[in-house]
Amino acid sequence: MPGLLLLAVIGAAAGYVATRLMRVDLDLPSAMGIGVLGALLGGLGLRMLMTVGGWAVTFALALGGSMALIWLWQRFQRRR
Repeated sequence: MPGLLLLAVIGAAAGYVATRLMRVDLDLPSAMGIGVLGALLGGLGLRMLMTVGGWAVTFALALGGSMALIWLWQRFQRRR
């Protein structure tokens, strides 16, 4: 359980960084929420495939998951 909490914290940070890297104007709670979801998708999903790695790898995967969710979110926003 502590690992999941740490993953959520890392995901929140990754979401913030991802919104800045992708130049997306989101408020902090939304950016953190996207990051946490991205961490769950990127961190937990891809982590099952990896047997060796550290928190730096988890952060990179959370960042990738966050950026993927932001990209999808942008695509759906343009359709409206």
